[in-house]
Amino acid sequence: MRSIKLLACIAVPMLILFLPTELFPVTGLTVIEKRVIALFVMAALFWVLEPIPIYATSVLIIVLELIMLSDNGLLIFRNPGKAEGFGELLDYKAIFATFASPIILLFLGGFFLAMAATKFRLDQNLARIMLKPFGNKPKNVMLGLMIITAVFSMFMSNTATTAMMLSILAPVLALFPAGDRGKTALALSIPLAANIGGIGTPIGTPPNAIALKYLTGDQAISFGQWMSFGIPYVVIMLLIGWILLSAWYPAATTSIRLDIKSSFIKSGKARIVYITFIGTILLWLTDFIHGMNSYVIAMIPVAVFITTGIITKDDLKKISWDVLWLVSGGIALGLAMEKSGLARNLVNSIPFASYSPYIIVAGSSLLTLIMANFMSHTATANLLMPILAALGTSVGNLTGMGGVTTLILTATMAASLGMSLPISTPPNALAHGTGAVSTSNMARVGVVIGLVGLVIAFLTIYILRLVNFI
Repeated sequence: MRSIKLLACIAVPMLILFLPTELFPVTGLTVIEKRVIALFVMAALFWVLEPIPIYATSVLIIVLELIMLSDNGLLIFRNPGKAEGFGELLDYKAIFATFASPIILLFLGGFFLAMAATKFRLDQNLARIMLKPFGNKPKNVMLGLMIITAVFSMFMSNTATTAMMLSILAPVLALFPAGDRGKTALALSIPLAANIGGIGTPIGTPPNAIALKYLTGDQAISFGQWMSFGIPYVVIMLLIGWILLSAWYPAATTSIRLDIKSSFIKSGKARIVYITFIGTILLWLTDFIHGMNSYVIAMIPVAVFITTGIITKDDLKKISWDVLWLVSGGIALGLAMEKSGLARNLVNSIPFASYSPYIIVAGSSLLTLIMANFMSHTATANLLMPILAALGTSVGNLTGMGGVTTLILTATMAASLGMSLPISTPPNALAHGTGAVSTSNMARVGVVIGLVGLVIAFLTIYILRLVNFI
């Protein structure tokens, strides 16, 4: 089966390469643009069917761009006959630079913070302290778990956060009597909160960082600006999720107790971690005062933790390099679509100007949501963001609605709301693995949260654009 998938993923892009230009719906297509289409289709097939790991697909994209699209690729791909309509080759240095994009370094800083926090038990201690006010009633404990999970997901991997919170919750789930629907509610609350919580900061989930790549110049959004609308959105969605879970899966058990045995480490290195964690967040929130952007600030914890020995060479091996490579491949794909002119030509080939801007925004975000339910959220963002960025800058009737900003942000939120199936996102898979959540349970909650979240996302961004906040 895997061989068949791999063959299909290779054969279809190869067919596209050899198709006559006249068969494409895009007029004036160059040879370079045709190659980019083939790479785009290949990436989509590889990311959906996964004959190889999705991060491997990203590396493959970058290498193929260097060979087939760059000014330092194979000679046979560099227009040796000087044919007309060939198009412009990409700068090979620009393709290589996707491995060290500021977006990648922003995520690297987030990984360092998360790793140091876990290593010195900051996450467990914060969970222990934050859960105390919620008492022992299942409904209240669930709210506390959702808040804590969402907060951690703003700065840590959603998957790592879910794994940690489910491990804390596992002994409690085992005590629920058979048939108590409260067990389902608690188990579902963790991935729901993790997926939603990641929306709160630019480093909360890869689609957010990918969105920042296309929000530049007048559309640029700072770390603090993102949090100023991201956190209220997270709060609203958490409350909606909590209400739904409490109503659909009420607990018969009247009292539960989470026993988190942990205490703050008081060593010198632990204090450095606490100070650096707080200091980095404060710097991200006050960039308008000191002038450093979020990418520069992200390198501060990297330098501090490396020089003080808090993060060792063994710890470096545990960093999620696969996520960084996955995002790099998406940035490279976007670069090829932008620099070749393909993204703009694709948009211009469809009469978007005749459509209502509301339909365009709703359609693009709904498409993102549907795709994110069946494939990686990051892969979905990688595929759609370059097209949406071109759409936002090319279609005049979107200007009054914020253009590229509205399109990119609503689609970004939609990507994180794809949580209807166990395969939609790793947190969902982990929750499903507890045995307390069925696929139908997950789909019921995920579909409603996704659709409601889209409406609230659009209203949030639209209002912020009306008051010129973003």
